[in-house]
Amino acid sequence: MESYLFPENFIWSTATAAHQVEGNNTNNDIWLLEQVEHSMFKEPSLDACDHFHRYPDDIKLLADLGFNSYRFSIEWARVEPVEGQFSAAAINHYRRMLEACHEHGLKPFVTFHHFSSPQWLLQQGGWESAATSALFARYCGRIARDLGHLIGGGCTINEVNIGRVLISSGMMPPMTKIRQSPGWIEASAQLGITPNELNPFMFAVSEQGRAVVMAAHHQAVAAIRASGSTFPVGATLAVQDIVSVAGGEAIAAQHRQAVNEAYLTDLVGDDFVGVQCYTRHRYDASGPMPPEAGIELTQMSYEFWPEALESAIRQAYATSGLPIMVTENGLATTDDRRRIAYVERALHGVKNCLEDGIPVMGYTYWSALDNFEWMLGYTPTFGLIAVDRQTQARTVKDSAVWLGSVARSNTLR
Repeated sequence: MESYLFPENFIWSTATAAHQVEGNNTNNDIWLLEQVEHSMFKEPSLDACDHFHRYPDDIKLLADLGFNSYRFSIEWARVEPVEGQFSAAAINHYRRMLEACHEHGLKPFVTFHHFSSPQWLLQQGGWESAATSALFARYCGRIARDLGHLIGGGCTINEVNIGRVLISSGMMPPMTKIRQSPGWIEASAQLGITPNELNPFMFAVSEQGRAVVMAAHHQAVAAIRASGSTFPVGATLAVQDIVSVAGGEAIAAQHRQAVNEAYLTDLVGDDFVGVQCYTRHRYDASGPMPPEAGIELTQMSYEFWPEALESAIRQAYATSGLPIMVTENGLATTDDRRRIAYVERALHGVKNCLEDGIPVMGYTYWSALDNFEWMLGYTPTFGLIAVDRQTQARTVKDSAVWLGSVARSNTLR
């Protein structure tokens, strides 16, 4: 097989999210949901990967491996711990992170919101409140004014469609059941609100929630541009590779519209769309299907199906007409050889899209580090770099060396 040379200036990146790696984000809603007695989270995040303090070494390591970009998120709850009060210390911390990226030749892609929100926002209705959109845009505008000259690309909100995806795929029970769970009731009580008033981002699954999230995205884009910042900006979506099986064409189309197309058609004016995809999702006439018998499964119980990325890119481009940035793709596994095999096949899909003229800006592997995987805790290991939970020592995996060499050469062999 002949080698393939990716376009000049192709972005090779890895990613993290603040709450999953920084540690001790005590002011946000996820921390609260982790800490209650009957938490729905397997374990609390606590120190996470201590990336808040260890970012200089982590960033240097990514550059040394061969990557030319790093996608990370800024924690809103650190920047604005009290409504309307912005922390100069927190903003300066993220300034130093951005400067470290530039020092090591990494283009910083910043995500302004990656699932976690300030607790004060939840006390005011969270992501079901119309007021949230303007509050989020104000925060994004402040970051852009202070740090925009250092940002290489911006993602307003990570996976604007995640709530709908979780409900549609059957991965999350109905909100009526969640609101009756002990942990939810405990978290609500600590915030001084009722269980029905607790609306974290990932659980904003109603039509009102969808409207608030998309309004927040659009207002954030406007605020970022009004700041004078010139970096490209867009949102990221969990673009589902939805496949129909045995008479499931109609219901598959319905779900594709609800979780993909309804969002992809609502991004007019953005500079790009961030595509995040890990596996395929099969639907028959009854709805979501379990994994196909005999297919290898990941630690997330996903089908090992790297070809899903190509399908997701093609749908995102056909529906939105926007340039594509692969902002997440990766594998949770204890077998690093399978991670290499997965990414290699996924990159062949990216190559196919590029050869067909689809403007793919770059590829981001999720994740840089073995980190806190939300409700599943530290069990799933997506990272290119292992993290010792006791000592925080980093160990580079073979997959990191392999993908770093691909990035450095800009060539897939």
